[in-house]
Parts: sequence; structure tokens; C-alpha cells
Amino acid sequence: MAYTTTVKLTGDTKTYQLSAGVKKYTLMDLGFTKGKSGAFAYERALDPTSPYNAAFKFKMAVNADLTGFKMATVTGNGMQRVDIFKNDAHLDAVEQLNYILKDMLDRDVIVAVD
Repeated sequence: MAYTTTVKLTGDTKTYQLSAGVKKYTLMDLGFTKGKSGAFAYERALDPTSPYNAAFKFKMAVNADLTGFKMATVTGNGMQRVDIFKNDAHLDAVEQLNYILKDMLDRDVIVAVD
């Protein structure tokens, strides 16, 4: 998947855009890791009870020059995209995702575009 300027998670009603004020040190503070290419990667489990045994994960990546990003909710092994919004069985995962996204909104990493 290529880096884009706006992203909408599968099943979500909100669209997000990378903030113009995003800083590399903010990404590192939030837990992003810097890869060999200079891109920043973030991966967190969406199971609030056990971060080790996750059914779903949230993945986000920001390119090295901070102009594009990508994000997705995926299965526990990270191989397939998943829609955690489609039924009420995954309310805990949605709540955890909203907490992560709110933190990124508050820290000026992403902005909501509606």
C-alpha cells in the first residue's frame, strides 16, 4: 500500500490526514520506530486486556519526509485487513482504537477531515 495524504480505516466513517505540524520526535514519543528507510512504523494490539494475545492490531506508518502515511486495522498476525466497526462484537477493540487515535489527534500527528 502506498503512502497517501488522507486515510479512511475500513468500516470507519471518519477520514484522517497527516498533520502539517507533525514532528519526528513526537512520533518517537508515541512509540513509532524508525526503519532503515527512515520511515516510521507503529503497531499496537487492540485488545485492552492482553497486549500479547491480540485478535486485532492497529498499524500506522509515516514516510521519512513526513508527507504521507498509511494506517489499517489488521488481524492479530498482521496479514489481513479487518473491519472492526461492522458489528457490536468488537466494541472493546473499537474503544481501544479510538483511544489511540485520540492520542494522535491530541499530539498533532493526524487531523480529522470530515
